Amino acid sequence: MMNPSHERAKRPVSAALAGPYGHPFHPILVTVPIGAWAGSLAFDIASHLVHAPEFLAQGAMWLIALGVLGALAAGMVGFLDLFAITPGTRAFRVGLVHMTLNLLVTAAYAANFLWRHAGHAPGAGVGGGMLTLNAVSFVVLGVSGYLGGKLAYRYGVRVADEATQAEGFVSTHRPPGPTD
Repeated sequence: MMNPSHERAKRPVSAALAGPYGHPFHPILVTVPIGAWAGSLAFDIASHLVHAPEFLAQGAMWLIALGVLGALAAGMVGFLDLFAITPGTRAFRVGLVHMTLNLLVTAAYAANFLWRHAGHAPGAGVGGGMLTLNAVSFVVLGVSGYLGGKLAYRYGVRVADEATQAEGFVSTHRPPGPTD
């Protein structure tokens, strides 16, 4: 039998806002900032490898902006998921660290966008400081993502309970009967 605090962590505060039981919106929304920021890092690196890097620098800047907007949407839904976790538990502590790291990363990327927007020189590639901030932010994002995975896969936060999960492992193969 599942303890009540574990069961609570699997249920949304609001299914309409956070996603239905066993299928939260937060994991799908995080693909936007992760993808945008991964692309921006690739563009930043590539801007040091080509002769005319301006298009890559511009692309990286706008991917960073897209990532910040996506992170804000994912963060709002993730905050609802955090409310489902019982305070004082390991899962809640991991959730707080996950949230804090994501807020720091989002702030770093927002600052990186503003830095680029204010100081972009036409025809120039991405400066070393901007590239370093992007890379460090992306590494911290990876650590936070690991913690998010721990919440879902180890602690089962917002994932269906074991009885519901068991439905997925029932054989669909029907043994031959007299009419086959």
